[in-house]
Amino acid sequence: MSNRNVFMRFRLLLLFGALTVLVPGAKAQNANRVLPQKFGQWSASGPYKKLAANFGPDDRKRAVFSESGFAELGSQAYSLEGKSTTLSAYRFQDSSGAYEAFTCLRSPDMTAFDTSLSHAGVLSKDRALLSAGNLVVELAPASDVSMGDLRDLLQQIVTLADKTPFPPIQTFLPREERAASSERYALGAAGFRLGAEILERADFAGLAEQAGFASGAEAMFARYKNGSQEAVLLLIDYPTPQLAELHLHHLQAALAANAKLASTSVERKGSLLSIVLAPTSAAYATRVRNAVNYETQVTWNEASQTATDPPITSTLVKIITGTGVIMIMAVVFGVAFGGLRVITKRVFPGKVFDRPQQMEVLQLGLSSKPIDPRDLY
Repeated sequence: MSNRNVFMRFRLLLLFGALTVLVPGAKAQNANRVLPQKFGQWSASGPYKKLAANFGPDDRKRAVFSESGFAELGSQAYSLEGKSTTLSAYRFQDSSGAYEAFTCLRSPDMTAFDTSLSHAGVLSKDRALLSAGNLVVELAPASDVSMGDLRDLLQQIVTLADKTPFPPIQTFLPREERAASSERYALGAAGFRLGAEILERADFAGLAEQAGFASGAEAMFARYKNGSQEAVLLLIDYPTPQLAELHLHHLQAALAANAKLASTSVERKGSLLSIVLAPTSAAYATRVRNAVNYETQVTWNEASQTATDPPITSTLVKIITGTGVIMIMAVVFGVAFGGLRVITKRVFPGKVFDRPQQMEVLQLGLSSKPIDPRDLY
């Protein structure tokens, strides 16, 4: 074999080895993607990059993301006819953590363009924020991206994210008179304090210690306004009504200990606590609290069935039929047993039944003549 052939085979082996290493790596990279290659008319103009989270000097945001179960940050650039934009994808452990981060990143100037129980999209002049399942995607700049492209991007994110809806506590907030993009969801003390500060209720941030997040509580803030009337509604949901009652007393004691907050009241309905923070009037506070969309329900999970009595005619027919069957069986078995015994005694007299050596007669001795058992048969 010539040196030329050996060299060619060696190059082929090297090429095959490189392919076996690079192809699985590329597949794994694509499998870990949380952003689409294309959305609407926009196409990816660079590779998908995993980045280290950089929160800068904002310690509050860092604390909220840590509380939310932040797992990964990825980024990718997109282009369209000389224009460019960048998507940043935040992945969390579950949808509750993603929703907390989504409300943390949302600014008051954003307006919603698509909302449901499983996904949401908000938009401002310079950026857009989308969330579904365990993903939160930030798009900036957003000025050149059309509404149709944004909706297409949101639908693609829905398919890439976990199929888990947002926390149900968001549905308890009244819709009427609610300020746009004022909702703030908290899984823990960091999110609670940040929500109170953003909504200008920093005096209530100290209630985070008595809210009971270690017991599985979750909180939701929202601002309400009607003319000159204004209030911030705080809802805290617990796993059980017993925990809600326990932390109700803790919150009441904390409010009473602070002179500025002593006039604030806490009410419980099932496992939900509602607090109206610094309302402009008591009447407006009552109005906002009464509009909370929460209904307690008691369910019985054990399988049940409806008991119905059968008709009397069918019951009588079954009784008569059963009695007749028993009577026929008694006659058949009686005839069979008696006939077999008679036939056996006639064919084998004194050999099977009533054998003399096995017969005994109790005699009272009233006569002198002894009784022979054979005379009786």
